[in-house]
Amino acid sequence: MSIITNINKLFDHRIRLGIMSILMVNEYADFNMLKELLGATDGNLASHTKALEKAEYIKVEKQFIGRKPNTRYSTTALGKREFKKHIEALEKIIKNQS
Repeated sequence: MSIITNINKLFDHRIRLGIMSILMVNEYADFNMLKELLGATDGNLASHTKALEKAEYIKVEKQFIGRKPNTRYSTTALGKREFKKHIEALEKIIKNQS
């Protein structure tokens, strides 16, 4: 088995890695929170959340707060499992290099 077997290509990009990291420690995060924390543009964040949603790693909820639309994200059980495997694989690589 290769040392990089459990590295998940979907988490290669720093924005997707950031989205998952934020959602792993928060019950949910809305679009503006993610945008601010990650320093991403609207279009960039939208494309990366769409990729994670398509893989069924995050769940998207659209609602209105007052008259303003609000989009919030949370991790799915699958997303949590896959992200944990990815982090564990990274940790193994780091430990093997020291």
